[in-house]
Amino acid sequence: MFERRKAQSSGEKVELAEKPMENRPATVTPKEGKTIIGEKITIEGDIRGQEDLIIEGSMKGKIELETHQVIVGPKGRFEGEIHADNVTISGHLMGNIFATGKVQITRDADFTGEIKARTISVEDGAFLKAVIELEKKTQKAIPSIGKAVKEETQATASPSLAAGKTP
Repeated sequence: MFERRKAQSSGEKVELAEKPMENRPATVTPKEGKTIIGEKITIEGDIRGQEDLIIEGSMKGKIELETHQVIVGPKGRFEGEIHADNVTISGHLMGNIFATGKVQITRDADFTGEIKARTISVEDGAFLKAVIELEKKTQKAIPSIGKAVKEETQATASPSLAAGKTP
């Protein structure tokens, strides 16, 4: 990375100068906001943070990434509880998922547990043994069936009755 050069001035002073870029070995710069647990890594414990997480190794514990995404990759194995915005499962997951957004289960997934999310998608071929609770989007109040039928009956029975006039 650095090479030694003698200074142009007098004396034996030595300077370190950077080598040109083409002679440097290639380095991998991790993408900011994403952590990867590699295939040969095993973790037991809890993870909390503010970035996306990809599990390609093995993990047992609890993950709390409320506003971020968790991905259990094709070679990943997870046992525990996940709290995240979006969750994608392509590997083995046994546990509970609490997602404020979407849970995606790919065809390579093997999932056993409970899911609570806003939306879910399951590809053909996925193994899924789960209790699923999908959150309702907030909507305006719908009148009860009895009340709606009564109002409709009054309006169609007689225009004079609906208007409050007596026959």
